[in-house]
Amino acid sequence: MAKKNINEMSFLDHLEELRWHLIRSTAAIMITATVAFIAKEFIFDVLLLGPSNSDFYTYKILCKVSQYLGMGDGFCFDTLPFEIQSRTMAGQFSAHIWMSITVGFIVAFPYILFQFWKFISPGMHINERKHSRGFIIVASFLFFVGVLFGYYVICPLSINFLGTYQVSQQVHNDFDLNSYTGLIRASVLASGLIFELPILIYFLTKIGLVTPEFLRKYRKYALVIVLVLSAIITPPDIASQIIVAIPILILYQVSIYISKVVLKKQKIKEEKAKKHA
Repeated sequence: MAKKNINEMSFLDHLEELRWHLIRSTAAIMITATVAFIAKEFIFDVLLLGPSNSDFYTYKILCKVSQYLGMGDGFCFDTLPFEIQSRTMAGQFSAHIWMSITVGFIVAFPYILFQFWKFISPGMHINERKHSRGFIIVASFLFFVGVLFGYYVICPLSINFLGTYQVSQQVHNDFDLNSYTGLIRASVLASGLIFELPILIYFLTKIGLVTPEFLRKYRKYALVIVLVLSAIITPPDIASQIIVAIPILILYQVSIYISKVVLKKQKIKEEKAKKHA
């Protein structure tokens, strides 16, 4: 059966098309999640529990940096004073399932974007599709950079602070497995999505909701929001918040530049259209 032209498709046809894109995306997540479920030794022993070990790469770097800056040995330690335990009957199985799905979503993210693109691209003009060919590559790159930033920066900072924090010497830290995995998932996914800010600004500029002037005007408010956001996704110490806030502020500046370029191209396009009219 021939595929209908987008102009001939009804609302229900669009819903049916969306349903199949969602089914394909879900199938991709489930396939990669199944692979992650099978490779549980690597997922848990190497990736998930990596930031809980004192020999994790980030801790070594932070130790050297703190010593170089004369901040002492605040980030240098031999062991992290806590244990990870499972206190519920289905705790380990639940953590296994959810971490597999999370890994599946991260690995399948480019394909999910591809399905999203396949759904919206028929409604775009030929020139718009041509100039947006790199959307999947750029968006996937930013997402993976964000995931790595969350894993190698936010997670170690959070685990180091929360794992060593004590209200009393008589209280020992024994963290539940689901609490620990929840921290890892939230940090990694939140960071990955935050790094999509330039892509979001690109589309908001295209539809006329955001301009470079608007972004510059409210830059000081954006700074406050970034600091609040950094405080939410990191432990409440100034050094960690600054480390997390810096790349987000850089992304904001990049977004201003992207918005400027988009508007410039739109103006050139409008001028050419007037000349040919």
